[in-house]
Amino acid sequence: MKLLLIALFLYIWSTGFIVGKAIVPYADPTLFLFIRVCIAAVLFTGIALYSKARWPPWREVPKHLLAGVLLQGLYLSGCYWAIGGGLPPAVMALIGSLQPLLTAVLAIPILKEIPTAKIWVGLMLGLAGVFLVIQPALGTSAGAAGFTPGILAIAFMAILSITLGTLLQKTSIAAVDIRVSAVLQNIGTMMFTGFFVWVLGEDRWVWSPTLWASLLWAAFVMTGIGTMILVWIIRSGQATRAASLMFLAPPLAGIQAYLLFGDRLQPIQLLGFAVALVGVLACNVQRPFARFQRRRAA
Repeated sequence: MKLLLIALFLYIWSTGFIVGKAIVPYADPTLFLFIRVCIAAVLFTGIALYSKARWPPWREVPKHLLAGVLLQGLYLSGCYWAIGGGLPPAVMALIGSLQPLLTAVLAIPILKEIPTAKIWVGLMLGLAGVFLVIQPALGTSAGAAGFTPGILAIAFMAILSITLGTLLQKTSIAAVDIRVSAVLQNIGTMMFTGFFVWVLGEDRWVWSPTLWASLLWAAFVMTGIGTMILVWIIRSGQATRAASLMFLAPPLAGIQAYLLFGDRLQPIQLLGFAVALVGVLACNVQRPFARFQRRRAA
């Protein structure tokens, strides 16, 4: 069951690259994100109220709001702002692949989680796999790199944000019903993105079937299901293992872009997908042969 949920999460999360590409002609990104989380907040509020889930004490609410800002608001907005400021998507994807490594490093002092040697090897393989997947795009981007150090700083800020948001999920907020936590985290994201929609003056919204299909998918599937599964994965295991799953998002997005937009897939990218997959398995599969032998012995 857990493997099915992980596979579902990976598929859903990887579609974020496709949605981001699809909405470019139709909507300002922060405005799109704001409307997306408004819908998700209403959805989760209805679920939490209908199920009569227990709500946390008021003193815990700010932690949930902050977790939402870090895991979704600042992370997604930062990615949009960096790419909109001229950072090539391939470079953003490469910077994003540092997130599992950063999670592993910060989890040591914050959560007292010490990754094993096998996990470190898996993280290195995952990073190498992502690099191979996006290497052709990096070559194309090299000559057209017109971004400033400030834009690069925004990209790294986004990755630090999702890293801290991941670690925060392992603190006291993990004791709260996940449905209620989803309500509060989406409200936190809604407040953050709403403020920046106002500050940036974003108002572009071109009515189209593509935009509305993207919005419904992003609100109900990516935020409604994908983020919920991500939080559950983080709560049920080590933060580093959960973060390592992100290595598979760029390769899966590449395959989807090939199927939907006709983007070419080169042999080096397929190799990168295989390497990233091996890295993720190294991080998350614990002695599968030992379990097999125990079953046979039984």
